[in-house]
Amino acid sequence: MKHVISQELFPREKYLSKIRGFYHECEIIKVITGVRRCGKSSLMNLIVRELQNSGVPDDNILYFNLDKRPYLGLSEPEELDALIEKNADSEGKKYLFIDEVQNVRGFETVINSWREEGDISIFITGSNSYLLSGELATKLTGRCIEFNVFPLTFDEYLDMKAFFHKEVSADTMTELRNYIYEGGFPYTVRLDSLADKRTYVRGLIDEIYQKDIKKRVIVKYRTVFDTVMRYIINNFGSTTSIRNIVEDLAKTGVSVKRETVGKYIEALKSAKILMECDRFDMKSRKSLSGEKKYYLSDLSFYYALNTDGRINFGPTLENIVYTYAASKDYGISVGRIGNLECDFILRGRDMSYAYVQVAFTVLESRKTEDREYHSLESIRGDNYPKYVMTTDTLLQKRNGIEHVNITDFIKAKKDF
Repeated sequence: MKHVISQELFPREKYLSKIRGFYHECEIIKVITGVRRCGKSSLMNLIVRELQNSGVPDDNILYFNLDKRPYLGLSEPEELDALIEKNADSEGKKYLFIDEVQNVRGFETVINSWREEGDISIFITGSNSYLLSGELATKLTGRCIEFNVFPLTFDEYLDMKAFFHKEVSADTMTELRNYIYEGGFPYTVRLDSLADKRTYVRGLIDEIYQKDIKKRVIVKYRTVFDTVMRYIINNFGSTTSIRNIVEDLAKTGVSVKRETVGKYIEALKSAKILMECDRFDMKSRKSLSGEKKYYLSDLSFYYALNTDGRINFGPTLENIVYTYAASKDYGISVGRIGNLECDFILRGRDMSYAYVQVAFTVLESRKTEDREYHSLESIRGDNYPKYVMTTDTLLQKRNGIEHVNITDFIKAKKDF
């Protein structure tokens, strides 16, 4: 059964390059996760196209999107097993792609049994964090590797606009503002109207609630859930705690238990709307419990829910740097050095580190410059790179700390 790729696909090399080395591995299940509509299905189609172009016969590629007809009602493991069996009758190595696999209860037993066949390379996608949990790794006998996909980062946003022949301004700051207002969901790049883009994201928020939250978490009152969600989204990038959220909501007349807030935060994290950033004490070398920061997987969640068009550049630029670093698989935490705070400590896959401070500008006054540099200058005892990232075009040199322009750094697809 030939899998026909009808639409033109933007090549997301950032993720393809991570997965390509595992295309033909039959022992390892490739798990692709991410918030709904971030491009997981398109990524799988890109992999299929590369396999087809490399000479893999069409009959050896099995692709099932369980969110679409004719597989929409498929929910039992026996049904999934029978579907695969019916289509896996070709000779030689086969490649199995299952989109939104969590629609099938107990899918793990089916996936495990087919992996044990030994001649089938398996790719699965899902939209919630269950697919990233230790429980899943256990049920898949530990033989899986996870690839977390994000909505478009700023560099991908510019590349995708050019790919689909959308106008790209020569002024990078104009495009940065566009990106902040529009967000990075791939489908919105094709829409011309900002109103249409926000309507799409509002609909997406409701879809995520219905499919990824309501099915997994008991929500007694939708209005209370929406209030908690709006509060956290509106305060992205701010240090907060469950206690603070409960107290702030109480001031507005909304009474909600700490346990309920905690449950809703976990649901928003599971649905990949929120990303939690722990705080790390650099003197004690320990994580700090209680207060955390939350960032958005896409900035459009904020602007779709708010009519205020003003940009708070502090948390907004932090969010852009956070998602860019996360898309490159850096571990991320907020660093505390005494009474000072470093916006991000980044840990690379090779266990190297980088320290990052983010600001709109450091050029407005010496006081501003000192504030942004001081926390980085307080870090002693290692030679890992330190960055002050701003929108400035005139760059400073100070005590070995790199002052870089955020848009130039991301457009160049640099590592930290």
